[in-house]
Amino acid sequence: MDTTPVISPKRRWLALAALMLPVLLVSIDNTVLSFAVPALSRDLQPSATQLLWIVDIYPLVLAGLLVTMGTLGDRLGRRRLLLIGATGFGLVSIWAAFSADATHLIAARAAMGVFGATLMPATLALLRNVFTDDGERRFAIAVWAAGFSGGAALGPIVGGWLLEHFWWGSVFLLNVPVLVIFLIAAPLLVPESRGSRVGRFDLVSVALSILTMVPLVYAVKTVAHDGLVPLALVPAVVAVTAGGLFVRRQLRRADPLLDVRLFQRPVFAASVVANLVAALAMAGLLFLLAQYLQLVLGLSPMVAGLWLLPGLVATVGMGLLAAAVAERAPLHVLVPLGIAVSGAGYLLGTTLTGHTGIGILVAIFVLVGAGAGFTETLTNDAILAAVPPQRAGAASSISETAYELGSAFGVAILGSLASAMYRARVEVPAALAGADRTAATETLGGAVEVAGAQSDPSVGAALLSSAREAFASGMATTAVAGVVLSALTAVGVGLVLRRAAGTAGTAGTARPSDATAAESEPVGAR
Repeated sequence: MDTTPVISPKRRWLALAALMLPVLLVSIDNTVLSFAVPALSRDLQPSATQLLWIVDIYPLVLAGLLVTMGTLGDRLGRRRLLLIGATGFGLVSIWAAFSADATHLIAARAAMGVFGATLMPATLALLRNVFTDDGERRFAIAVWAAGFSGGAALGPIVGGWLLEHFWWGSVFLLNVPVLVIFLIAAPLLVPESRGSRVGRFDLVSVALSILTMVPLVYAVKTVAHDGLVPLALVPAVVAVTAGGLFVRRQLRRADPLLDVRLFQRPVFAASVVANLVAALAMAGLLFLLAQYLQLVLGLSPMVAGLWLLPGLVATVGMGLLAAAVAERAPLHVLVPLGIAVSGAGYLLGTTLTGHTGIGILVAIFVLVGAGAGFTETLTNDAILAAVPPQRAGAASSISETAYELGSAFGVAILGSLASAMYRARVEVPAALAGADRTAATETLGGAVEVAGAQSDPSVGAALLSSAREAFASGMATTAVAGVVLSALTAVGVGLVLRRAAGTAGTAGTARPSDATAAESEPVGAR
């Protein structure tokens, strides 16, 4: 049985407030660095390869260690691991802020990925154990999801403001005072919890999980940047091979690092898939929308970030609404509904042109964000409720891994499709040749830079008009893919959840009986 003590209502909500601090920081860190790249490039002068690793090493390491850290928290204590991770994250943030060269910054970012991997699964797992009441837990998870979404949207705004007033290292130093407050508050407010299973830690499984996740995320990012090149195919093969060996090993062990049999539970599996697709839709749209606002409409990064705030409010509001209506409607209705709302946003996106006003863009993000917030609150709760409390860390790590993969796939799949459409449709003036022509053909950013450097204003204007229209057309085509994916996921997940509800003889939501049944069953029995 789980070792979490029962705590008072006041302390539960104060614990939630404390746990939101690392959640906000990790999510802000996912988006804030992109705005500091020009400044740190001037100071550190990294090579093209080093710059790529400065940006990518953090999510690669983070994704690779989520499963390991989630399970480690179950064994060692979730609060203990969270405090260790927060301390380490703060220290390496200082290292990153004052890095003297690109090599040190890459190493610091890798270390941030290691410690960051301890934070998200631990916070979600602790919520599962602190809030034992279904309604309170759903609301707490809605707040948790809102904080995560809010941090991602606040990243551009906070980063823009810091870079207008300080040097690039300030985006890392932002972490330190927040984590100091957390390290004081967490031991006082957050109770320790751990699983009762303390079997030997399987280092072979740890290695296989890393060899699955890191090459997979790297392959996805490479495809997004360079297309289907050998540099992407080789790590993909490594990931698939290691993943197969990992699953085989977990099925054969009495005390697995990750109980993959959890995926035999329809509610759990369907919720993970829905979570991944919601993250994919949100990340893919943000990737394209940021470029449209800045390069098509010509907004500054900070102003573009401010235009994203309505979508943030919709994401938070719909997450809280999901917690409120979860008891009144079945899961097999609510989850497809959330996905459908995101699909409606992409449907509106099919109307985009190079002259679309900002109001339409805001409406698109509001719909996609609202659907994602609604879906992720329900699915995160269902994932945790479908497993016994002692496996909350492992379940949380799976939920977070789905989010990371969804984000990576969103940028890779939707971003690559939009880029391909852009390259196929942009018309470069005949006066441009050589490197300028290549740069203008490859990306909208390249076209904007080339157009601004032209001595003949008519050539630059013609290139800008064509590039912006081509990018908008590529976004519209990508939106069609988003509509199709949303529709297929909504139907598939809805059918699985409805069948599970019929089999269990319930309305389909993750009720206490699901968790109770799971608790009474030995791990690995399914």
